[in-house]
Amino acid sequence: MPTADYLQGLFGFDGQVAVVVGGAGELGGAIARGLAQAGAHVVIADVREDPCVQRCAQICELGGKASWTLIDVTDRASVEAALNVAAAINGKVDCLVNAAGVNYGSDFLDYPEEKWDFIMNINLKGTFNTCQIFGKHMAENGGGSILNFGSVNSILPLSRVFGYAASKAGVLNLSNNIAQDLALKGVRCNTICPGFFPAEQNRKLLDEKRVANIMGHTPMKRYGEPDELIGAALLMLSKKAGQFITGAVISVDGGFTSAWF
Repeated sequence: MPTADYLQGLFGFDGQVAVVVGGAGELGGAIARGLAQAGAHVVIADVREDPCVQRCAQICELGGKASWTLIDVTDRASVEAALNVAAAINGKVDCLVNAAGVNYGSDFLDYPEEKWDFIMNINLKGTFNTCQIFGKHMAENGGGSILNFGSVNSILPLSRVFGYAASKAGVLNLSNNIAQDLALKGVRCNTICPGFFPAEQNRKLLDEKRVANIMGHTPMKRYGEPDELIGAALLMLSKKAGQFITGAVISVDGGFTSAWF
């Protein structure tokens, strides 16, 4: 068998529909591009129309298939509506990526309760909502795969980002529980934990001292590039290559979570 055919058989997504929540952002957008390049019809689901349109245009320029829908992950009716849009493309949704997230940083004693609630509502409750609604659809339609975005914060605490760290620890625990509960229903659920990828939500937190601390604990001594998430994502989402992978976590962090002290 030619190499290209072999790899397509393992990692191809031809005929599949993949919804990327937060796909208009930098990290979710990279995974959306990767899925489209691997053959999936990607649905960009995000909160603002213009970034969704731009992401779809980018994917289509690369020869991929993409459409978009607005979504508010804190509103179950909005999540249901996004599912209906995506399922109408090919009769079902095969893959769900939860890449939406927000962050905020301050000292603990000054951390506002409203920021805590806002972050938990989007990062953790939003992941619960989409996993439950899309997971039910997948279980009733032959199975599927869910990939949730954790963080190095899911594994190690980091200063100042108390709400974000707690929410991402919760996402990892929730993902593992979903994997257990839906395994016999044909639905797999895994977690990807990015390290430090400068993006819109965290750039303002990266002062000189914090950057030095991050680099000091990252063996590869650099930030990640968004496209470096694609390989791990395709593995865990793939029906073939990832068929026996559920409840797993892959850290894409340049060695941060395994660094020596």
